Amino acid sequence: MAKSILVTGGTKGIGKAILFRFAAEGFDVYTCARKADQLEQLTKELNEVFPTIRVLARQADLSLKSDAVRFAEEVKDLVIPDVVVNNTGIFLPGALHNEPEGNFETTLQTNLFSAYYITRAFTPDFIHRKSGHIFSIGSIAGLTAYPNGGSYAVSKWAMLGFTKCLRQELMPYGIRVTSVLPGATLTASWEGVDLPPDRFMKASDVADAVWGAYNLSPQSVVEEIVIRPQLGDI
Repeated sequence: MAKSILVTGGTKGIGKAILFRFAAEGFDVYTCARKADQLEQLTKELNEVFPTIRVLARQADLSLKSDAVRFAEEVKDLVIPDVVVNNTGIFLPGALHNEPEGNFETTLQTNLFSAYYITRAFTPDFIHRKSGHIFSIGSIAGLTAYPNGGSYAVSKWAMLGFTKCLRQELMPYGIRVTSVLPGATLTASWEGVDLPPDRFMKASDVADAVWGAYNLSPQSVVEEIVIRPQLGDI
């Protein structure tokens, strides 16, 4: 039976790179995103490059608990994945003291609560099976505060804490938990920024790091992966 991976927010950037990295190793892939046209394009690309794997791509807004639970149940009807990657996220610029009303709630619901709901959907089966690997895609913003990124940074600090707690809880059951904390990566989030592409990391580098961490023996776990551009933070 083929192994499988679930990646939330898999239509672009780091999420898409992780999907393609694992698909190249024969994994069936399951993902979701908000935009139907991007999901259709992703499915087409995956089917063309990897015609033998199963691809499930569903429209879902994971800032909504109902959508997160629905998507998880759709996947569970088919498989309990070997790997879950909590990748869904948004960045809304602004300072905590004067950002637009609702930014904080929307950011926390998307970046943190979605991971909470998706993780809780699968952990009982992981515990019963005594295996599984959960990755949380955080950010160096979860290590270093910076201006104009208040709600985003708070969500990523919270994601790191969530993942650390999860690691301790699931340790006795053979379930590995890894925080991934990338720096500036060349994705759609940086469109319009007047910097050369080689100033950023490649999404494929983050995907390779996730694949490498997954491939350790069951006796070892990478608890945190911090990856920065060679020339430092932007």
